[in-house]
Amino acid sequence: MKKLFIIANWKSNKTTTEAHEWLVEAANAYEPIANQDKEVIVCPSFTSLPSMKAYLIQKNLSIKLGAQDVSPFNDGAYTGEISARQAAELVTHTIVGHSERRKYFHETDEDVIKEVARLIEVNITPILCVSDMSQMDYYLMNGKVILDNADKIIFVYEPPSAISGGGEFHAEDPEEANKNAAEISQKIGRKVITLYGGSVNPENAALLFSKDSIDGGLIGQASLDAEKFMQIIKSS
Repeated sequence: MKKLFIIANWKSNKTTTEAHEWLVEAANAYEPIANQDKEVIVCPSFTSLPSMKAYLIQKNLSIKLGAQDVSPFNDGAYTGEISARQAAELVTHTIVGHSERRKYFHETDEDVIKEVARLIEVNITPILCVSDMSQMDYYLMNGKVILDNADKIIFVYEPPSAISGGGEFHAEDPEEANKNAAEISQKIGRKVITLYGGSVNPENAALLFSKDSIDGGLIGQASLDAEKFMQIIKSS
């Protein structure tokens, strides 16, 4: 049985109090279903990371923490940025290249390559979002760090048209999603961990995750509800 990676991306949601309430609710349901075939990672806002880490340690919960972004720069005079070295005190994983970072904050493919490099330097696992195969081609052509460290990266095929943001969005057809996920490994030249992202919910998660080339999912809207997120884990 393949190992599944189920990642919650809370985006810009939840105060520290709300994050704690989510964790308490999730903790009661999670441990009975925790096993070695599923790795669960929650990516909240930076403000919630310290308190969430303390709670997870206190309760000895096998849930990992991730950040939603990282600076392409090392430590220095970069007001408002959080460097990879700073993030490493709190997280094991970090999302990079999400299409919302491009849409609203004008991140470029080159920025993302630099972010991956910074994360690899401090042993944080990049969760690298890929919108389409032309973008993947750019990463491999211009980002040697991505090709050389592909086994240390979690790739996410996440078409922007499917990303849930509160509107009427729908997951890509499972067969098409599986084909695109497989193409990421084909371009790299070996099998790599590849997830699917975009309107994943308790109703479609099991079907999507059952596909040969899909090793789990990056969950947005549905992860904000602890019960729904646990349902996704249980059904997978």
